[in-house]
Amino acid sequence: MSKQTTPVATAQSYAALREKLGKHYAPEGLYLQNKQLPFVGRVACNVARLETGSWNEIVIDYEVGAAGLADGGWFKATFKFYSDWALFQTSDPTAANYISAEYQSGKLVAGQSAASVQSLSVRFDQKGHERPYQKSIIVDVVDGYLNAGDHIIIRLGDRRGGGPGTRVQTFTEDRFRFRCYVDPLGTSRFAAVPGDIVIDMAAGAPARLLLAGPRFARPGERVPFRVSAQDRWGNVCQAAGGAIRLRAYAAAGAAADGAAAAAAAAEPLYDKLLPLPEQGWASVGADDLPADADLRVVAELVGGRDVKPASALLSVDRRFGAPRSFYADLHVHAGDTVGTNSPAYNAAYARDVGGIDVLGYTANDFQITDANWQLGVDTVEEFNRPGHFVCYPVQEWCGSSTAGGDHNVVFLGDAAPDFPYNKRGEHNRTFLWNEDMKGAAVETGRWPVEELWAAYVDEPEQHLIMPHVGGRRYIPDWHHPGLERLVEIASSWGHFGWLYQDVIARGYQIGVAASGDEHRGRPGGGPPGTQVFGVHGGLTGVLAEQLDRASIGRALRARHTWATTGEHTALLVKAGRHVQGDAFRADGPLSVDYQFLGAAGWDEIAAYDHTGRIWRRNLHQELGFSERLIRLRWGGARIPDRYRWASWKGRITVSNGTVNRYQSHGFEHGEEVCWRDGPTGIAFRSDTYGDADSIDLDVSNLRNCTIKVEGTIDSYVKVGDPLQRNPFVHAPEFSWQISGAQLLEEGGLRLELGGAELFLALERLTEQALPAEVSGTLEIAPHNGPFGHRPVYFFGRQRDDSKVWSSALFVTFDPTAPA
Repeated sequence: MSKQTTPVATAQSYAALREKLGKHYAPEGLYLQNKQLPFVGRVACNVARLETGSWNEIVIDYEVGAAGLADGGWFKATFKFYSDWALFQTSDPTAANYISAEYQSGKLVAGQSAASVQSLSVRFDQKGHERPYQKSIIVDVVDGYLNAGDHIIIRLGDRRGGGPGTRVQTFTEDRFRFRCYVDPLGTSRFAAVPGDIVIDMAAGAPARLLLAGPRFARPGERVPFRVSAQDRWGNVCQAAGGAIRLRAYAAAGAAADGAAAAAAAAEPLYDKLLPLPEQGWASVGADDLPADADLRVVAELVGGRDVKPASALLSVDRRFGAPRSFYADLHVHAGDTVGTNSPAYNAAYARDVGGIDVLGYTANDFQITDANWQLGVDTVEEFNRPGHFVCYPVQEWCGSSTAGGDHNVVFLGDAAPDFPYNKRGEHNRTFLWNEDMKGAAVETGRWPVEELWAAYVDEPEQHLIMPHVGGRRYIPDWHHPGLERLVEIASSWGHFGWLYQDVIARGYQIGVAASGDEHRGRPGGGPPGTQVFGVHGGLTGVLAEQLDRASIGRALRARHTWATTGEHTALLVKAGRHVQGDAFRADGPLSVDYQFLGAAGWDEIAAYDHTGRIWRRNLHQELGFSERLIRLRWGGARIPDRYRWASWKGRITVSNGTVNRYQSHGFEHGEEVCWRDGPTGIAFRSDTYGDADSIDLDVSNLRNCTIKVEGTIDSYVKVGDPLQRNPFVHAPEFSWQISGAQLLEEGGLRLELGGAELFLALERLTEQALPAEVSGTLEIAPHNGPFGHRPVYFFGRQRDDSKVWSSALFVTFDPTAPA
């Protein structure tokens, strides 16, 4: 492409050119005018800052460059695939998220012909460009060409037809980008338009508080808590000022609704006013709470009448198997590989907002450049502070499912990782294939997964390999017991308890992990958005004696873990001197102690082995069913792969009964809703990703009523009009009718809908407060599985559908011992 010169130099060269050409014909002044244009054009935008999740009309103005735009040429405005900006549509100008494209001629000079373009065609394609800038607004030139200096005006959320605009992405980003490309010659070969459109996506006003800290501790241990003000989408607010009042009370029993009792306590054991920063994140910490007895910690935004206080529980006992609960997010992407913001931003967020203890800075191995990886590793070293915050560098091996699927390699030691290159100079990536490559050919490295294992098998204690479910899900046909010590079963992509049951049923001795797989700059159990990352990021609980790389690394490889769906809950399992994750021998029946530590109230707890569920406690039933309280739950996913979620629209109709009140649980954000739909019905709309949503109902005359649940299940619209249905082919509609008497008799009913554990359930509830802590002992019969041992793990679900899993105990029973 030609280099631009100054107007004076251009004029001088044009004068010399005219003299050389002699007599000729050309539009007057057009040569000089076009020489001042960038060859492939330039773009401008009407906004530079937007509030996350807000509704707007955004105008992108593309001025055609000196190259012009030929008949059949294209223009594309692209943005990164992880953005949850609402899907654009072109079919209804009166509806939300309508996009349009218009042609505006530039000023003609004397002797210049007008462009011949007849019209522009605009469409939205989620895979319209190369990763990471995959989402694309594409404008096609129809029947004719455009002149240099002409304009294409794109309106995102065009309001001129009466629509509300477009809902922008729901998470903050310092420099969100539209990267634009043009095909000036109509050859389908694109050039980048210089100068990205950059928009700061900023948090809104405080709407809620996040209080994060340990769930248990031994007496006298330091118990750090963090309090942050968040907007309605869960983004940490900026420069909020004001103060947090943090109080701690003696815990008023183990019921989940103990907040009322705590508030009524005569005197708090701890009461401090903590100023929020005038600049930066609206977040503050405290690590001087008295850890001598069980506490309920309550945080309040001073003067924030519309912001509900947040509370957390802390259990204190010298018998806990670690100084306190440690929480890890070992799968966090930054902007260098389809994440958001810098590695330093993500590390600081995990520590200061997420309130976690361990971070894994993660890079997609095919996409990370050498320079960016080194910057990430340097950041890891900068943030790693033994006793306070532990950081590891992590390679995400991005093999497709046919080669084993995604695996993360956590580099546990202090030595420089053997990545991207080993000591022989060979690269340990899956392959090298990214937008910064000089060539077009794929340079293969470690492929398939056996070659990944070979890269690190010589030093297994320095590495932890974790297969996971994301875009290229792990297939358990492959397993290396010395390297793969944990499997990731929950993340912002969804809940995948079925995966742990799968590997356990195969006889693999592997523990549990959960992570954010965070692409939105909110690690540490970050809040959900819409579209691909629709649930809270997960967390891995770790039983370790110290907070440093070596101790945490040993505990991870020993499988001394539990997995949560993002909450600071805990699940502790032991059998004598053995804890979760241990493999050991036993004679005769085995007594296993369990302890569930939550906050929202435990609905159900259960134990599983290789055959499936072997034991269950329904806490509603134990506390006594109500004669009028019931619940509809729905959940699961359509498929186990990338675009897995199910989009539900439905209605509950109660005939010959009255719905006195209703309440939803598990809805992730404001676009998942339920509402009264006439005198007998409640309508709902939500997406599930392996999780479940629910509505509690208080129904009069329950015994004599009829309950009907009906609706539709749709898929994500990858291609086509998002205003139209994209039905899930195996269960596009559902309809289920039962009697109230049947529900009262059975206690709970369930309808399986196929897919990846799609279901409907109608269940009786208790009127009593559900317990935030449940413990007990379970006797395990001495039966080995076909692979020579019996794995036993525990699972729990709270009322809000937050979940927890323990790593299994791997027990080899002596076959000669009496049962």
